[in-house]
Amino acid sequence: MQPIFDYLFSQYSDYPTLFIILEIIAVIFGFLSVWYSKQNNILVYPTGIVSTMIFVYLLWQWELLGDMMINAYYFSMSIYGWYVWTRKVDDDHFTPITSTTRKEKILSVVIFTGTLLFVFGIYEWFDKWNNWTAYVDTITTAIFFVGMWLMARKKIENWIYWIIGDIISVPLYFYKGLTLTSLQYLLFTIIAIYGYLAWKKNLRNDLRPA
Repeated sequence: MQPIFDYLFSQYSDYPTLFIILEIIAVIFGFLSVWYSKQNNILVYPTGIVSTMIFVYLLWQWELLGDMMINAYYFSMSIYGWYVWTRKVDDDHFTPITSTTRKEKILSVVIFTGTLLFVFGIYEWFDKWNNWTAYVDTITTAIFFVGMWLMARKKIENWIYWIIGDIISVPLYFYKGLTLTSLQYLLFTIIAIYGYLAWKKNLRNDLRPA
């Protein structure tokens, strides 16, 4: 058991205690945020804001620019999403779960492509193409940017992007030495699958005639 524990967590031996505590807190709030998203609960945003604020600080310290930008974007989109989710479409109903329109599908492609180009430019500017993970970062960043935008707009397709990005992130973060964050993304993958199924059921119920 000890060799397994050492293999998974040995990289933390050189980390400041504060960083370890902050990562644990960020992981817990990140888990809560995804869980509340699955439940279609507005608490997805305040819990997500706490998690992303901490990760922005930690990832800046670790010089993981792509990951830091993802979380900075999460923070801003959480504020936008909080507004959309609490906005009433009429006197009795809040913004419902819906599928993407043709226009939103096109915008998703534009956001994905624009993010790829933007992150590429950032890595080029800071000369961060020193590891193969940088190339994967550009892809996961683009995936998560679209997923977060769709989630803020309560589009069921957001879960597809989360599932793909989370699956890629599990081995990626483990390779980077962030075992706790890697485990977080493993849990995110499982919750995202259940989230998609729960939202799909909710969407079907909303489409039924009264």
